[in-house]
Amino acid sequence: MDTETHTPAHAADLEAIRAVVATVERSQQRKDPDEFLALFRPDAVWTTAHGKVLIGIDAISAFTRTVLPAADWAGRVTYDVAHVLFIRPDVAAVKVRQRYLAPEEESEGAPLYVMSRGDDGRWLLTAGQNTQVVAG
Repeated sequence: MDTETHTPAHAADLEAIRAVVATVERSQQRKDPDEFLALFRPDAVWTTAHGKVLIGIDAISAFTRTVLPAADWAGRVTYDVAHVLFIRPDVAAVKVRQRYLAPEEESEGAPLYVMSRGDDGRWLLTAGQNTQVVAG
């Protein structure tokens, strides 16, 4: 992971942020909308790889509950934290490398997640831009 220099106080936050990204990966592999949706703030903004803008958990939920369980890709998906920038102690920009691996095909995404730490200490997805990487 290519993270900038962080203070020891950030170590626990980095681990918590990695855990959120790992849960995104697991929920996608399992095609589990409930696990995925539990990672969002109620007022989150999410933009899909194809540019669909979803504002608020109700819109994100409706889209996710329709698309994720019906996803027809066969293979594995991985999400790796590539870089974390703490904008404030409780707000981080998280660059992720997303890869879909199938026997005959591989594709990549480059999501950017803005995460915020709530009063309960949990890091949640606040905004996301899921960008498809096009070879060439």
